[in-house]
Amino acid sequence: MSGMIPGSGILGLDDGFIALSGRGEGLRRIVAGLQFCEGPVWMADQGALIFSDIPADMLYRWRGGHGHRVYRRPSGYANGNTVDRQGRLISCQHQTRSLTRTEADGRVVTLTERFGGSRLNSPNDVVVKSDGSIWFSDPPYGIRPNQIEQDANRVYRLDPASSEPVAIADDITRPNGLCFSPDERQLYIANSDSAYHHVLRFSVGAGNRLSGGQVFCVIEPGVPDGMRVDMLGNLWCTAGDGVQVFSPAGALIGKILTPETASNCCFGGIDRRTLFITATSAVWSFQLTVQGAR
Repeated sequence: MSGMIPGSGILGLDDGFIALSGRGEGLRRIVAGLQFCEGPVWMADQGALIFSDIPADMLYRWRGGHGHRVYRRPSGYANGNTVDRQGRLISCQHQTRSLTRTEADGRVVTLTERFGGSRLNSPNDVVVKSDGSIWFSDPPYGIRPNQIEQDANRVYRLDPASSEPVAIADDITRPNGLCFSPDERQLYIANSDSAYHHVLRFSVGAGNRLSGGQVFCVIEPGVPDGMRVDMLGNLWCTAGDGVQVFSPAGALIGKILTPETASNCCFGGIDRRTLFITATSAVWSFQLTVQGAR
């Protein structure tokens, strides 16, 4: 199902934001009627969007003009997805409490599932750096309290050819979405704890070590979830009212309002100027003039 959504659109708080979102096609619903959508990622080699429906235990593939079809069932209750530099799908699986990679021949291999000898919580969101390292968050949302084996909700880095991740942050109460700045010198991490509901910004130094961690922005209503950065350095972060957009200085410059709580987003399309947004039961697309960072 697709079409224009009445009552949805943009809220521009800055003239620059109106220019970013000025292609005039509005918010379009491209998928509807699912249970809880998450983890959108654009697969350039397929010309398709892959996304999760977590409670349905499915991954879907959507292509313009073809609609959405089941890509994988079961999915291991996959949540966040991304693509590595070789074009392979990387997924966070709640059921197996692991990070997986889908090979070119369709095989699904486990990249990591333990830290310090104990099982991970439930990997949630993931991003790949240009050096091949994989960075992911591990809150306990996908498991019951009596299943928790880790003593903290961490953000990890998995280096190439390694099966044991490195803990890079262990003091964020509910780490969730994450993304790099276009030059990869900064890492944004969402804290979805309702007591804080903010996005932190870290500096990425030599050896991929993090420093800083100041509050970049506070999300209201709702909490920050998935997010992406465009080539100008603006942060596009999902929230209770849609996608909130912040300048590199942390100023709120605009919003794309959605009828349901937005859960994640990604840039895609041939020119990476389409913003895809997942939410409770639907997926939307929004055409932009700015290009998304990889």
